[in-house]
Amino acid sequence: MSEKLGSNQPFYNIKDIVIVTAMSLFYLVLSYYLVGFNSNQVVLVLIFNGLYYASVPTRKFILGFSIFIVYWILFDYMKAFPNYNFNRVHIRELYELEKHLFGIHSNGVLLTPNEYLRIHGSAWIDIVGGIFYLMWIPVPLGFAAYLFFAKKEEFLKFSMTFVLVNLIGFVIYYLYPAAPPWYVQYHGFVFIAHTHSNPAGLIKFDHLLKVGIFQSIYRQGSNVFAAMPSLHSSYPVIVLYYGIKNRLGAVNLIFGTVVLGIWFTAVYASHHYVLDVFAGITCAITGILLFNWLLKRQPLNAFVEKMLVVIR
Repeated sequence: MSEKLGSNQPFYNIKDIVIVTAMSLFYLVLSYYLVGFNSNQVVLVLIFNGLYYASVPTRKFILGFSIFIVYWILFDYMKAFPNYNFNRVHIRELYELEKHLFGIHSNGVLLTPNEYLRIHGSAWIDIVGGIFYLMWIPVPLGFAAYLFFAKKEEFLKFSMTFVLVNLIGFVIYYLYPAAPPWYVQYHGFVFIAHTHSNPAGLIKFDHLLKVGIFQSIYRQGSNVFAAMPSLHSSYPVIVLYYGIKNRLGAVNLIFGTVVLGIWFTAVYASHHYVLDVFAGITCAITGILLFNWLLKRQPLNAFVEKMLVVIR
C-alpha cells in the first residue's frame, strides 16, 4: 500500500481495494454457508473496512487488532463443527470427579460446589458475580488497547499469547468434549446433541436488573460441550501476567480482583466446575510459557518485528 507523502490520509490503489473487498466478501459468503447469516458478521466487516480506509492511524489499529478478529471468527466457526461429532461427551464422570475432589456435605448430602452455591446464593452475589463475568471481554480488549497505544511490542506479545491460549483450549475442546454443570442440572447425564447454550445462574443477574444481557450473549454460544477448560478463567490470568510484567502497580490489584471474581462466578453460576477453572488456569500458564519459548526462536521473533513495522 502506498500513502501520500506528508499526509495522514492513505492513498489506496485498486489492488488494495480489490484485496480488502475480496476478503470481506469471502468471509461473508463462507460464514453464510458454515454457520448461517448473522448481522454481527456484517458489523464486523463494516468496522474493519471503515477503520482500514479512514486514516493511517485507524488502519494500523485495526490491523493490529486483526488477531482478535481471527480469534472471534474461529470461535464462531466452531458452530459448524460440533466437538461431539469427533469425540464422546463427558458428563457423568466429570460430575462425579468434581464431587469426589471438591464435594461439600450439606444436610447429609454430598454436593458439588456448584450445587452448594446454587442453594446458598444471594441477590447481591448474583449482581456482583454478573458484573465480574461481563468483564471477560472488556478487560482483555481494554488492556490490549492500552498496550497498543503505549507499548506496541507488548501489545503484539499479549495478543498473540491470548490467541495461542485460545487455540490450546480449542484443541482440548475437541479432544475432551465436556458438559457444564448447568447441563447436568437441566438434562441429567443423558447426552442431547444440538442443546442450546444457557445463561444458567447468570439469568438471575438479568432478572434482578430487568435486562437481557446474558440471555442475549448465550443465545449466540458456539458450543455447549466446551466447558473444559474454562477459557473465561484463562483470560484474566493472561491480563494479570502482562500487567505484572509491565509493572502497572495498583492496576494489577484490580486485575487480580477480576481474576478471583471471574473464577468464583464461573463456579457460582454453574457454568464451570472447579476442575474446569483449574484447567483454564493451567491452559493460560501453558500458553504463556509456550509463547515465551517460541519468541526466542527466529520465525516468531521475525514475525513480531514485521508486525511492529505494520502497526507503528
